[in-house]
Amino acid sequence: MASRAPARGSNQPPKVIVKKVMVEAHGGHHGGAWKVAYADFVTAMMAFFLLLWLLGATTEKQRKALADYFTPTLIEYRENSAGSDGLLGGSSLIDKDNYPHKAAQLGSRAMSVPIGAEGGDNAGTGEKGAIKSARQVVEAEDRRNFEKLKAEVTAQMQVNRAFTRLRKNIRFVPTREGLRIDLIDDADFSMFALGTTALEPAAAALIGTIAKSVAPMGNQLSVRGHTDNVPYGDPRTMNNWMLSSGRAEATRRKLNADGVADRRFDRIEGVADREPFIAANPADPRNRRVSITLLYRRGDR
Repeated sequence: MASRAPARGSNQPPKVIVKKVMVEAHGGHHGGAWKVAYADFVTAMMAFFLLLWLLGATTEKQRKALADYFTPTLIEYRENSAGSDGLLGGSSLIDKDNYPHKAAQLGSRAMSVPIGAEGGDNAGTGEKGAIKSARQVVEAEDRRNFEKLKAEVTAQMQVNRAFTRLRKNIRFVPTREGLRIDLIDDADFSMFALGTTALEPAAAALIGTIAKSVAPMGNQLSVRGHTDNVPYGDPRTMNNWMLSSGRAEATRRKLNADGVADRRFDRIEGVADREPFIAANPADPRNRRVSITLLYRRGDR
């Protein structure tokens, strides 16, 4: 039978309830401060070993590039500092070419360079410097020869009455590849019979004059044919691609017949109406032309 609670006014004392909490030894939570300290230690060690690796795997120039990259400097100074277009100028730290060859490269050496100092008598005589210098010499010689060629052809057109009306149909254009000679049609003159690859007599004579000046030179040539955008009735039998290529080949044959050796032709191509001279009017007759380009020689050949 369940006991009843003491009646109000009873002399019995109230029950005392005692709550005991058991604490296990070494099993409680110790907090996370040690984890932060350990993480800092591991980070520091990682940075330290990364530094050691960089010292052993990079050259003096690369270390200077790294130092300049992480040093707050003026923009102009950074652009002129070691490295190029980025941290290491496109080089990889793990390339075999970037491994140090001597232990002495791990250290740093102070060097004093007088302001305004110049190279010695042998400056620029290394392999790369010699190749660059040779190319510059050859290109300068080519430019002089191109000017001489232009003067010779222009002089022939001045004295030959057959070329009087063609003076406005020839252009000499310096390009990155060399000297381009454009022979251009217009409303009153056409180099080829309409729609064919047959050279007109005046155009053949002009190409012969150019060939006589080009023949003694050693430059390679390229010949490119151009057309307007006027289509053919049946593009399966003839089209502007075929016409431009055929006219370029006809020009090559004429140059070859007048003394330009066959081995000197680098490429013969036709581009149809894809490179118009008058872009605003693709049907303009001046878009019909042949371009003869004398190419720069390579100085390292």
